[in-house]
Amino acid sequence: MPQKSFNKITPEIEELSLLSKEASVIDPELYTKYDVKRGLRDLNGKGVLVGITNISEVTSMKEVNGERVPIDGELYYRGYNVQEIVKNQPYDFHFGFEECTYLLLFGKLPSKEELQDFHRILAGYRTLPKNFVRDTIMKRSSKDMMNMLARSVLSLYAYDDNPDDTSEENVLRQCLQLIAMFPLLSVYGYQAYRYYSMQDSLIIHRPKAEYSTAENILHCLRDDSSFTPLEAKLLDVALILHMEHGGGNNSTFTTHLVSSSGTDTYSAIAAALGSLKGPRHGGANIKVVNMFADMKRHVKKWDSEEEVGAYLKALLNKEAFDNAGLIYGMGHAVYSISDPRAVTFRRFVEKLAVEKGYEKEFGLYAMVEKLAPRIIAEERKMYKGVSPNVDFYSGFVYQMLGLPKELYTPIFAIARISGWSAHRMEEICLHNKIMRPAYMTRQEHRDYIPMDER
Repeated sequence: MPQKSFNKITPEIEELSLLSKEASVIDPELYTKYDVKRGLRDLNGKGVLVGITNISEVTSMKEVNGERVPIDGELYYRGYNVQEIVKNQPYDFHFGFEECTYLLLFGKLPSKEELQDFHRILAGYRTLPKNFVRDTIMKRSSKDMMNMLARSVLSLYAYDDNPDDTSEENVLRQCLQLIAMFPLLSVYGYQAYRYYSMQDSLIIHRPKAEYSTAENILHCLRDDSSFTPLEAKLLDVALILHMEHGGGNNSTFTTHLVSSSGTDTYSAIAAALGSLKGPRHGGANIKVVNMFADMKRHVKKWDSEEEVGAYLKALLNKEAFDNAGLIYGMGHAVYSISDPRAVTFRRFVEKLAVEKGYEKEFGLYAMVEKLAPRIIAEERKMYKGVSPNVDFYSGFVYQMLGLPKELYTPIFAIARISGWSAHRMEEICLHNKIMRPAYMTRQEHRDYIPMDER
């Protein structure tokens, strides 16, 4: 028999897929009838409580006279307001991602000496096993950087002398190594893709011990290793704002869920990466950038409220861009009045736009930020307000930094690995039961039919 193509969808598969779809349909009304929370959310969008964490807090409502009312969103890392953390970072040659990683993992802000020691530990781990780049990254490159990153993480299991040791000390060691290695795994994976798939030059820079995570990303990615202080600072702020967002976001909940089974660190983090890859989670900023690219092609006057507003209405009416009926970057499952990450980010974005000569593009983003909430309110029936989320500006920042789209979501992962690590430590230290939420079965019981009677 001739060998069938590995990835070809055959007529038999098409026929079987129809049976699978038919067997998989569940009447949506059953969710209401039995009060099942679809997406683990109430009808008003509030998440179903499934755990307790001390790592971070997301707030968007407060109690006033017995009623919940929306407020400007707030995000806390170990009780510290993230907006205050970023605001109080010294502007010149100080990078806060490592400081916030220490905070998330150990529950307190480090002293100067503690932070220096932590930098040294990460710098010591910021190297890959011997021949790993050649044998794992270069020999099996991938066009998708998130898949490449997940495969690299799983491959590291084979290089670990104690991969299945889930003691607190060993898990912390593994997490610190992954935090340090993620920039290299991501950037080197892209360099391999660039070389093999784009027929471009292959340039691999070694990380510098004296550089921060943000600086090393730019140093290892760019052929000439050059970057401005503002570029590194803005990337550092992006990492801080993306590194943690409560225990209920999909990838962090995945980390808790998988960790509760007692599996190894590499498997738990690879599972989180699989979650983050999804366009409903980590890939949203690419949608924003692509949407604005389409907007620039169809809107002649970027400073015209009438033209921009007409395009936004066309988006909502499924007449523009991908016809999905969405204005990407607007709205969030938790926040209503404002996303504190977007508010904090915006100040730095405007500065970089001036440095890079993107003032006109920034004006277009500001116009959409102004018009979209009002237009969405006019066109949609909503239970809460809508405001820009962090993805609204992050893709624009990466675009101004000259980062390839292939790395947008991996950069999210480079930041979020700190939060995942803190949550894995929390789950490991709890020695909790395996998570096993209940599912209701509505399939009727049937008598077995022998083969010759079917």
